[in-house]
Order: sequence, then C-alpha cells, then structure tokens
Amino acid sequence: MFDALKPSSKNLRYWQVGLFIGVMLLWHLVSRNDQYAFFIGEPVKVAGRVWSWFMPYAIQANALFPEGLPGRADIYQHLGVTLLETVLAFFIGTILGLVFGLWLALAPTASAILDPYIKAANSMPRVILAPIFGMWLGLGIWSKVALAVTLVFFIVFFNVYQGVKEVSPVVLANARMLGANRKQLLRTVYLPSATSWVFSSLHTSVGLAFVGAVVGEYLGSARGVGYLILQAEGTFDVNTVFAGIVVLTAFALVLDGIVGRIEKHLMKWQPRQGETEKL
Repeated sequence: MFDALKPSSKNLRYWQVGLFIGVMLLWHLVSRNDQYAFFIGEPVKVAGRVWSWFMPYAIQANALFPEGLPGRADIYQHLGVTLLETVLAFFIGTILGLVFGLWLALAPTASAILDPYIKAANSMPRVILAPIFGMWLGLGIWSKVALAVTLVFFIVFFNVYQGVKEVSPVVLANARMLGANRKQLLRTVYLPSATSWVFSSLHTSVGLAFVGAVVGEYLGSARGVGYLILQAEGTFDVNTVFAGIVVLTAFALVLDGIVGRIEKHLMKWQPRQGETEKL
C-alpha cells in the first residue's frame, strides 16, 4: 500500500499537484495574520488581481471581491511590451551566441587572442550595463533588449563552444577520410554535436531573457510588467507584485515549453532516457 504512494513515473504528476496545493494552503494559512500578509501577500487576492487583469468584467470576480475588483492595469499592453523585449533578446542573443561560439571553436588562433576578453566580459555583472544602454539607446524597448541579449549571449556561446570542442576526434578523422570538406564537417559533424548543448542552454536563456527585460524596465521605462511591479512596490501593494511575478512565470513556462517542443522535433535522432535504459 505504502509502495504505491511513493513517487514514481506513474504518480509523479499527483505528487507535483499535491506539492503545489500544499504550498498554496500553507501560504493562505500564514497570510491570515495581517502582519505576515503585509509582506507575503494573500494568495486569494493575488489570484483575484490576475483574474481582474485578464477578465475585468467577470461576474465571478465580483463574487470573490464584494468590495469591488482590485485595481486594473492595461495588462495586455504591459505584457506585450515585456514579451516583445524578451523574444527579441532571446532570438538575437541565441543567434549571436551560436555564430560566435562556432567561429571561436573552429578558429583556435582567434579564440586564444580573445579568451581573456571573453572571460572578463562574462565575469562582469552585466546588470550595471543597463544605465549605459539607456543612454545609448534611450528608454524604449531596445535598451531592455540589449541588456537581455548580454545575458542570453554568453549562456549560448559557452555551450556551443563546448559542444563543438567535445566532437570526437575519431568521428572527425573518419569524416575527413570520406572526403568531407569544411562546410560538410560543419553541417554533418559540428552542428549535430553542438545541438544538444544549444538546447540545454536555451532553457536557461528563456528565463534570463525575461530577467534582462524586467530589470531594464525597473531602471527606466513607462511600460512593461517590470514597470507595473515597480509601481506596485512604490505603493507597498505586495499582492500586485506577486500577481506580476505569477504572470511573468506563467509566460516564461510557455516559452520554455515551446523550446522543449522544438527540441523534441529536432532531436528525434537522439535516444530518450527510457530507450537508453532498455539498451
């Protein structure tokens, strides 16, 4: 009986849902104390805030909040700006990281020359670049995109670089013996080797693209979910802060899921974990 309750592949989803419900119940119970609620918010009010943003005229919301709906923001405008910044930064940072990662991995002389500068740039806390990007590019979306690109670029770059370096010398030697030229090696050996590394980095890059966009909105913006959260913090409206975090997290999971689907489609040749164990 107890063995059936242990986490396994069959009941894992129930454990995940149960953990979520348990955390929500604990949050609700702790927030019943007004002193704690001031700092951690109330889950019912957070849910109502999100509901009022996306469904401002719903009758159900009036039932949950007889005193009236929580303050409504034009969430679609703010969310659209943040998503645009995130998606642009994600694609630009990924392409630049892929190109430079391949180039330096295949050009040992250039890699040796640029190595200390790349390490220095990666070690620098890139959030401090936000004011500089603001001066260069203004307070529009491009300063936020530029900051987020710096976060995404290095994750993709180092994974691509390492993926190309991990190519088996035996595979390379066999391909050259069969007459493969440089372009053919790139297409049939180097890129497939780096693909799994690239997708591993993309899952992390989605979150970092959001981080860059939101931090940029914090430091100077008139639109975006980060700006909305900053305004709520200024009025000590912790429920709106958590509502903004929930919305950002939900859309980050959606983008990560899209990346995961693309990965499954492009990585059909790679054996799955269950298939590997059977072998």
